[in-house]
Amino acid sequence: MTVPETTKRRIPPEELRGLFLFEHLDDEQLSWVCEHSDVVDVPAGEELVVEGNPAECFYVLLRGALVMSRQVGAEQVEINRTDYRGSYVGAVQFYLGDQTEQIYGATVRTTANSMFLAVRAREFREVFRAWYPMAVHLLQGLFLGQQNTAAVIGQRERLLALGKLSAGLTHELNNPAAAAGRAAHDLGDRVAGMRHKLAMIADGSLDRSQLKKLVLAQDKFVEKARHAPDLTSLQTSDAEDELADWIDDHGVSDGWQLAPIFVAGGLGVDDLEAVLAACPDCPLEGTLRWLAYTVETEGLIGEIIDSTTRISSLVNAAKQYSQMDRAPHQWLDIHEGLYATLTMLKPKLGGIQLVKECDKSLPRIPGYPAELNQVWTNLIENARDAMDGSGTLTIRTFREDDCVVIEFEDTGAGIAPEIKNRIFEPFFTTKPMGQGTGLGLDVSFRVIVNRHHGDLRVDSVPGRTVFRATLPMTESGASAPLDPDEG
Repeated sequence: MTVPETTKRRIPPEELRGLFLFEHLDDEQLSWVCEHSDVVDVPAGEELVVEGNPAECFYVLLRGALVMSRQVGAEQVEINRTDYRGSYVGAVQFYLGDQTEQIYGATVRTTANSMFLAVRAREFREVFRAWYPMAVHLLQGLFLGQQNTAAVIGQRERLLALGKLSAGLTHELNNPAAAAGRAAHDLGDRVAGMRHKLAMIADGSLDRSQLKKLVLAQDKFVEKARHAPDLTSLQTSDAEDELADWIDDHGVSDGWQLAPIFVAGGLGVDDLEAVLAACPDCPLEGTLRWLAYTVETEGLIGEIIDSTTRISSLVNAAKQYSQMDRAPHQWLDIHEGLYATLTMLKPKLGGIQLVKECDKSLPRIPGYPAELNQVWTNLIENARDAMDGSGTLTIRTFREDDCVVIEFEDTGAGIAPEIKNRIFEPFFTTKPMGQGTGLGLDVSFRVIVNRHHGDLRVDSVPGRTVFRATLPMTESGASAPLDPDEG
C-alpha cells in the first residue's frame, strides 16, 4: 500500500511503550523506532498489504480492526481477524533478510477505520540484529533448522515411499513374468506333442483331402478357443462329464483328461461330432489328442499375451507415476495420474473396495503431474490406514465452476474434531512412532495450494471422511519450485 505523505506522522515514545512489542525497549531504542516509522491511517475496507508483493513494512495495529486472507484458487480465504491493539502484520520475517524471500504472505484489509505503525523493514532489520544478536541467531537457527529438517525428512519420506512402491511394483511384475515363463515352457511341450501326434496321424494312412479336413477342424477349434465363454462351476462340470462320456463311448482312452481341455476351449460334443463326420476314416484318438494340443497351445499363447500386456501396463503406469522423461509442468489429464497411482498402490490396498466415480469429459489442466501423483499417494495411503485395510474408498472427479475437483472418501473412523485443524501442520501425525513423519498432508497441502493455486480441505464424521482437492483449469502464473519452508 502506498500511503500519501500528508497522512504520515510520528508516534510519541510514551505511546509506543504501551504496546507489548515495545514495552521493554530502552529510551534510545524507542526513539529510533519513532524516528524510523510512520503512523498511517487506513480507511475501512482498504488493503494494507497484498499477498505476494515485496514486504517493505512491518505494521503494528494501533486502532481499528483487520482481516487477513490468502488466495486459494479463484477466491480469497480468510485466515485471521482481529482488533487487538498491538497485533502485527506485513514483513514479519524481516529479521531473516535475504535468507528467505521477503514478500507479504497474506493480504491484509481493514474492516474499520484503522491506524497502524509502519516500520520500514530493511532499516528495522539492521538495528534489530544489533539490539538482539542472540535472539536473531536463535530465530535464524530455528528457521533454518526447520527448513533443513523438513527437507531431510521430506526427502526421506519420498525415498521410503519410492522403496515401498518399488517393492510392490517388483511383486506385481514378478507375477505376470512368472506366468509368462511357465506358459512359454508348457507351450514348448505342447508344440512338441503336437508335432508327434501330427506325425502319427499323417504316417501315410491319410490322403491329402483328409489332412485338409483336419487342418480346417483345427482352425475352427482355435477360433472357438479364442472366444471361449465363461461358464459357472456347475456348467463346466456338466459339460466335462458329457464330453468325457462321448470320448469314452468312441473308444478313446482317458476321456477325463481330454474333456477339461476341450471345455476350457469352448468346445462340446457337437464339435467333436463334426470332426468325426468330416473325417470318419481318421484315427480318432490321435486326431483328438492333436486337436487337444492345439487348444492348449492357443490357451498358453493367450496367457503369454495377457502376461506381457500386464507387464507393459505396469511399466507404463510406473512411467506415468514418476513422470520419467516428461516435462515437470504440462497440461495433464487428471485421470492418467490417478489411475497410475492406483496401479502402483494396488498391492497395498488389500481388502479395500475401490469405487471410481470419474467424469472422463474433464479437460486437461495445467500442473506438475509428478507432484500431484505424490498427493494422490498420500491421500490414498491415509485412507487405507484410516480403514485399517478394510472398507470402501471412493474416488470422484467432477467440474465445479472453473476448477476440477478430486475427492477421496473413505469409510474409516473419521478425524477427531480436536485435531482436524492440525492435520495439515508439518510433523503432526496420529500414527505410532516410526509409522509416519507427519509430512504427507503438509506436502500435499503445499503442492495443491501453494504450487497449483488450488485448495485442499477435509470434512469428516465417524464412518465418512472426504479429502477434497480443487485445481484451477487455467494458468495462474508461474510457481516457484516446492520448498520445504514454503507457506
